[in-house]
Amino acid sequence: MTKYITEQMKRFNYLTSEIDSVYHEAAYRLGVCDSVMQILYAVCNKEGECPINFIVSMTGIKKQTVNSALRKLESENFVYLKPIGGKNKAVCFTEKGSEFAEKTVEHIIDIENDIFDSWTPREREEYLRLTQKYLTSLKERVERL
Repeated sequence: MTKYITEQMKRFNYLTSEIDSVYHEAAYRLGVCDSVMQILYAVCNKEGECPINFIVSMTGIKKQTVNSALRKLESENFVYLKPIGGKNKAVCFTEKGSEFAEKTVEHIIDIENDIFDSWTPREREEYLRLTQKYLTSLKERVERL
């Protein structure tokens, strides 16, 4: 039996797609590709040192694409890889990489923080609570596929 997408789900999907599109536009305007932007964002999120596995799991980017983008970032002296046990490595900013992140992804982080700061604490908590609830349910149901 085919189930049709409800109007609310269509609206949710549209908003999610639009948010992704805005991040793509931001990366374009800042002169970086989406994968590089997401890698830089992840490293900033981890305060300048981020395990590659975290980048892969949090961004949804294929490991091969992450490795390709990292090779480019390494060749431009923006990052270096640091062994963190076994075969695991962390991506770390060089001084040049920190400056590059400041000119690119940190602008996005500032925008995001400004938006959240414009909301009341209750609005922020409600948004995060509902997003977490949706994510938890989605993960559980996808695991059962």
